[in-house]
Amino acid sequence: MPKPRVFVTRHLPGNALDLLAEHTDVAVWRDELPPPAEELEREVARSDGVLMLLTDRIGGDILKKSPRLLVVSNMATGFDNIDLEAAGRHNVLVTRTPGVLSETTAEFTIALIFAAARRVVEGDRAVRAGEWKTWGPEILLGQDLSGATLGIIGMGEIGREVARGTRALGLRIVYFSRSRKPGLERRYRMEFVTLDQLFRESDVISLHAPLTTETRHIIDRKALSLMKSTSILVNTARGPLVDQGALYRALMDERIAGAALDVTDPEPIAPNDPLLSLPNVIVTPHIASASVATRSRMARLAVQNLLEALGGKLPKHAVNRDIARAWRERVRKSGVAIGSEKMERPA
Repeated sequence: MPKPRVFVTRHLPGNALDLLAEHTDVAVWRDELPPPAEELEREVARSDGVLMLLTDRIGGDILKKSPRLLVVSNMATGFDNIDLEAAGRHNVLVTRTPGVLSETTAEFTIALIFAAARRVVEGDRAVRAGEWKTWGPEILLGQDLSGATLGIIGMGEIGREVARGTRALGLRIVYFSRSRKPGLERRYRMEFVTLDQLFRESDVISLHAPLTTETRHIIDRKALSLMKSTSILVNTARGPLVDQGALYRALMDERIAGAALDVTDPEPIAPNDPLLSLPNVIVTPHIASASVATRSRMARLAVQNLLEALGGKLPKHAVNRDIARAWRERVRKSGVAIGSEKMERPA
């Protein structure tokens, strides 16, 4: 039985590629930048499986031209870079990598909260620019977090870890989510509030919602107008949750105090984007999950998802589980299924 052909859109950390190569015929895009659209289309069309990153996009046009494709393994928690409806029409399974990055992303979120509230990056820039002349009682005054109100939008795995990690800081925590979480409210002493109430009462707002049609631009001109003039916005979720034009105007007009963004729209942000000209904005290059251990775990889980799917087993982290029966029939007929019993579980 021939090995399935797999295309990986970037080199992966750790030994994930070695595990993949044991069971499949692997082609890897070696450039640091994503493969161009035409190259991605060509490789996907001749592959049984694809392991891709959040910077790669697979839409209906590519799926339509890829009758051989059985599974798309997304090395990310979200999957808004894949046309899920089209994948369902073509009975292509989509998987993701939740859970393994929650604590690391939450740690980075909390680091951004501290950095923005205490103006750490502004201070660093001032020193490097030779602007530190003396100690002064009113130089770079920041905000205390103890006693402040933290508003969390989205109470999934990462939102929960942020609540857990900030509980000891003496913050009041309020949250808004699609559904109420009474158990978490008791555990972390949180309050469930309306979105408008969260905007009005929070000193720091941290975004952890998935990107959907409902959450796109959840931070818009109206939301920003409700926030305190001393409030700080932190986004480590998805760039399009924020209307960046409205955010820029709010910061310029001092309607809010600052922002810390690990994600932007688009990515990467243009070097001449006006947000980058503001001293009270921190922008990092989507690195909230960038620890050695976490990225290795993400890669291994993405590989494991891919191998399980090519072996005809429905992975735990399959997104479109409703197509399982039709997808399994496609795997059976493909003639390239691999024995899942031979595969090593990710560490």
